Amino acid sequence: MQSIFVAASDVLELGDSDFDDMVAEYETVLVEFFAPWCGHCQQLAPEYETAATKLKGTVSLAKVDCTVNSETCGRFGVNGYPTLKIFRNGEDFAAYDGPRSADGIVSYMKKQAGPSSVPLHNERDLDAFVNHFEASVVGFFSSADSSQMAEFLKASSAMRDSHRFAHTADLSLGLKHGVESEYVMVVLFRPPRLNSKFEDSLVKSEAVSIASLRQFIRDNVFGLCPHLTAENRENMRGRDLLVAYYDVDYLRNIKGTNYWRNRVMKVATQFQSQGLSYAVANRAEFQEELEEEFGLGPSDGGELPLITIRNREGHKYSMQEEFTRDGKSLERFLEDYFAGKLKRQVKSEAAPENNDGPVKVVVADNFEELVNNPSKDVLLEFYAPWCGHCKSLEPKYTELGEQLSANTHIVIAKMDATANDVPPTYDVQGFPTIFFVPAGQKDQPRKYEGGREVNDFLNYLKEVATHPLILGNAREDL
Repeated sequence: MQSIFVAASDVLELGDSDFDDMVAEYETVLVEFFAPWCGHCQQLAPEYETAATKLKGTVSLAKVDCTVNSETCGRFGVNGYPTLKIFRNGEDFAAYDGPRSADGIVSYMKKQAGPSSVPLHNERDLDAFVNHFEASVVGFFSSADSSQMAEFLKASSAMRDSHRFAHTADLSLGLKHGVESEYVMVVLFRPPRLNSKFEDSLVKSEAVSIASLRQFIRDNVFGLCPHLTAENRENMRGRDLLVAYYDVDYLRNIKGTNYWRNRVMKVATQFQSQGLSYAVANRAEFQEELEEEFGLGPSDGGELPLITIRNREGHKYSMQEEFTRDGKSLERFLEDYFAGKLKRQVKSEAAPENNDGPVKVVVADNFEELVNNPSKDVLLEFYAPWCGHCKSLEPKYTELGEQLSANTHIVIAKMDATANDVPPTYDVQGFPTIFFVPAGQKDQPRKYEGGREVNDFLNYLKEVATHPLILGNAREDL
């Protein structure tokens, strides 16, 4: 008889009967509240298992099946799956809002283990702490009971999920880093792998309060040209960002990785005051996005860096000229970008030749004309061709368009969000997602949260439309 081997899980399984007792045994534990039928939970499961194994002995990971442990899940306000929460000494401490990959969970939860700021007693401790893959923030204080240290520790607790902190009451440890013996000083040490002649390897401040320290870190933690990853990309959103994609590998090839990064940085220093941020990223890690957003396939560019820019408005540009080792091609690209000479890269279907139906077809190329027409209200559905809910909505949405076809001031429209660039002001996380875009307020689209029957839409539009609705031949003066 063939034996079946089932690998033991490092994820604790908790339930109504033992949840409180088990969680109280651990200083810090991450708990996933899940349902077996949930697709997102199934995607997370292997990453969560891997993270639990890597964190074994440091932080414990647990899970609760909410389909059979409804009392516990209800007590902690779980109303969606998966829900992840961090518990400390048995108490619900905070929602987990970190990455969902194994490495991301490991990195995030290591920051949650132990003290929020590591005490440093000697130079060896300091050197070991700052010799890390991520940036390090170290506070140098004159005494362990100083008010400044207390403030720093409070700030480190508030930001422990995002950054690494350490502190010392021995000011002499900071002398070789320019910390003067009579001053309290906070020093941000950039990761040694990112050291470059084009920027300082550390930045100093006297900020210790939560607000001032948060601002100091935000302004300096990324430096001139950070390493963009799937884990830190959310922190870099909202910027005008140039990214150089190539074989970035800071584990096996630091020298080769920094060869190209230094060439990007050399050019970046010439445009430092122009408001553009810079980063390098591993091409393989972002290949799907490069193909989807910029039309760049695996063979494009060969081994040379691919350069793209995406600004706050969601406008995209890619460098067509091959990256040259002297940086001149990148220099020309940036000169054209800042001079407004570059053509935007837009992912768009072809606009339909005939767009006279009751529901107007919006594509990226006609978005400005149809949706941002300042004189018209627009109800806009973002859909995906494969989406079952979208297919169910289609006949009702068409009927809505037919009923409102006599209105000259309102447009019922739809856009395939998988085939066209969606402007960043529209937060489309699932399908269908519907927005009302009022006349004269095109920068303030309102997400529609109502029912999906024709009368639901009509009642909503009667309330928000700029002009009275006309239904068929009858005007609705409501």
